[in-house]
Amino acid sequence: MNARTDLSGLDIRAEIDRLRKERNAVILAHYYQKPEIQDLADFVGDSLELSRKAAETDAEVIAFCGVRFMAETAKILSPDKTVILPDMNAGCSLEDSCPPDQFAAFRAQHPDHIALTYINCSVEVKALSDIIVTSSSAETILSQIPQEQKIIFGPDKHLGGYINRKMGRDMLLWPGVCIVHEAFSETELLKLKAQHPKAPVAAHPECPPHVLDHADYVGSTSGILQYAKDFDGDTLIVATEPHIIHQMEKAVPEKTFIGAPGADGNCNCNICPYMALNTLEKLYIALRDLEPRIEIAEDIRLKAKKSLDRMLAMASGTVGLGDLGPLRVTGD
Repeated sequence: MNARTDLSGLDIRAEIDRLRKERNAVILAHYYQKPEIQDLADFVGDSLELSRKAAETDAEVIAFCGVRFMAETAKILSPDKTVILPDMNAGCSLEDSCPPDQFAAFRAQHPDHIALTYINCSVEVKALSDIIVTSSSAETILSQIPQEQKIIFGPDKHLGGYINRKMGRDMLLWPGVCIVHEAFSETELLKLKAQHPKAPVAAHPECPPHVLDHADYVGSTSGILQYAKDFDGDTLIVATEPHIIHQMEKAVPEKTFIGAPGADGNCNCNICPYMALNTLEKLYIALRDLEPRIEIAEDIRLKAKKSLDRMLAMASGTVGLGDLGPLRVTGD
């Protein structure tokens, strides 16, 4: 270990606070980050919500504790700010499932379709899209698009399928999945529901249909957090990345929150391996060195921003609210 990486004897938290002030930096943490990172962040939330908040600050540096596409979104909205990511290997299975060249070829095969693309994708795919959506804005945006308009939805086939079933649409789905939400087990969830028969289930729409079929509430991370605060009862089963439970326990400590199990009967396989790459030590080094840094070619950034701006124009009132509706939707 060289002198640049030997952190022994350092008070990492104190050093992060020192550098935050020296760099005029704002620290963002997604709900799926470890509790120790959430607790020192300036803002904790969903990815787009965080990027918009950072853009409104006078910070010169954005340290995004999340995954790469989230940091890219921050750079799209704040091109004059330095955006750093503690670990550049913090990717996303949805982003990985949709390489830009393959998405471009797919679009070329369906020239009569517009591309409604989930924000969990690379900046290059955003630049190839017509409208970006979040899990909280997708329904509002789709309701404004005529039924006869053909649509490609990517990269999450489960979110797209959920919206298709709920709204009676027939969007052409890109076959991507989130490895975290794909890991939930219907069998183990039913066992958990039997143990807690009065506990509702809150699920993210990235979950497969066999999990959503058992959900009492379906929504984004922000929506699930709000539902946790509002629901009547004392126990909630949570089918999304379990680190969001930290915010639930802080908000309503009198309630009990149980992470939905994976195929092995516990939640360990449902911790996002990409989010877990970020650590306090890596955050300190990123603030110290202002690396790794997100850089985006201006032509790509402007094309990506156009698709984001269309979303905000069509559904600005829903972004960050996280609500896809409290009703359970069943389907094939």
